[in-house]
Amino acid sequence: MKLNHRYLLTPGPTPVPQPILQAMQQPMIGHRTAEFETLADEASRALMPIFGTDHPVLILTSSGTSVLEAAMLNTVEAEDHFVVVVSGAFGYRFKQIAETYYKHAHIYDVPWGEAVDVEALMAFIKSLNVPIKAVFCQYCETSTAVLHPVKQLGHALHQYDANIYFIVDGVSSIGAVDVNMSRDDIDVLVSGSQKALMLPPGLAFVAYNDRALKRFETIQTPSFYLNLNRYITALNDHSTPFTPNISLFQGILAYASLIEEEGFTEVIKRHYLVRDCLRQALSALDLELLVVEEDASPTVTAFKPKDAEELSTIKSELDSRFNIVIAGGQGQLKGKILRLGHLGQVTPFDILQAVAALEIILTDHRQNNYIGKGTTAFMEVLSQHV
Repeated sequence: MKLNHRYLLTPGPTPVPQPILQAMQQPMIGHRTAEFETLADEASRALMPIFGTDHPVLILTSSGTSVLEAAMLNTVEAEDHFVVVVSGAFGYRFKQIAETYYKHAHIYDVPWGEAVDVEALMAFIKSLNVPIKAVFCQYCETSTAVLHPVKQLGHALHQYDANIYFIVDGVSSIGAVDVNMSRDDIDVLVSGSQKALMLPPGLAFVAYNDRALKRFETIQTPSFYLNLNRYITALNDHSTPFTPNISLFQGILAYASLIEEEGFTEVIKRHYLVRDCLRQALSALDLELLVVEEDASPTVTAFKPKDAEELSTIKSELDSRFNIVIAGGQGQLKGKILRLGHLGQVTPFDILQAVAALEIILTDHRQNNYIGKGTTAFMEVLSQHV
């Protein structure tokens, strides 16, 4: 019996709304034509309010990891000392990139499942007793569902040394959070297409401020495809330095129309509302949350089943019985947590289906009646906001 349509509730990729799919199916155009020049310019500018930047956003045809690497190569020189915050699998990826190219990367480890303590991090930076050129951090650490206090960290770094570049990986948060690069003292902010921006994988984005722009112009670290000066020069001519994914550029305009229709403030509220409803529901189902309330991401929630057998049962039966796909843990959390994505076009009632399915699975598995417990808790939160 088919109980449900296919629901992809991973923290990326996310379901692509129909208007975006339709926009991407438009006839192909040449990427060295006036038509594409208009498209490239409009797409780059359409993303500006989402990234909270005063500059058109650079668009690369590549994965999110590419702009993690680009952000580092275009701000850090070979002899520079810099800090990488590692609190999960994607902070670790920043570490891997750093150790591939540089010898003065200082790693600041945060327990997985916890947000960075700004005061402790600043104490660490001061203890190094060397000039720090940059600090790299996630906005949301996708692998743990932690939202770092990026605004507070940006302010603390700026107050300590205004010459430090603050580079933020916003891959799993941009499009679902209120960010303003000037207000939050962020110099470079990167993201990818396949998460809250509701596009298929294949595009990556770089937002930057004036100070970062000057840094890009003078950097000596070798790069070619990831040399951001090439993209800025091309963008000034309403183009791209290399062959772009034209269909995804068309999808960006459709995405921007959807956001304009709903209102970006309302989009952000919706993500936080879904988060709050889901956390309450999971607690009612005796599923332990990995992240404390104040550090919880509005785009993904991680929870800990009672044991490995229950974890496997939940993940497999959500898929096989209810056609719902969620994600497991990564790195040191593999086999210990499950992650439910709630970003992009997702609504409270999309997630309510997953909660109802969890009630049935847990009732069968634990031989204890959970029917109605999670959905009731979910609806009690939702009813206060509708």
